[in-house]
Amino acid sequence: MTLPKWHTKIYDAETGIETIIEYTPAEIVVAEAAEAAFLAKLEILKAEEAVKNAAKQAVLDKLGLSADEVAALLG
Repeated sequence: MTLPKWHTKIYDAETGIETIIEYTPAEIVVAEAAEAAFLAKLEILKAEEAVKNAAKQAVLDKLGLSADEVAALLG
């Protein structure tokens, strides 16, 4: 059985019965919007991390040090 992408799974521990309920069209719109917002935020975080890493590397390049040398100095 293939599950729809947007669904809720309910498990009844007393009976052991698992029920799959598909999202309504309105719930799918909300879920897809939330997914898009999450993925956009993830891309922003990745870009911010790349900027930080580039800034750190620029400082290391100015000092003429490698990341390993800095770790040895600070560690």
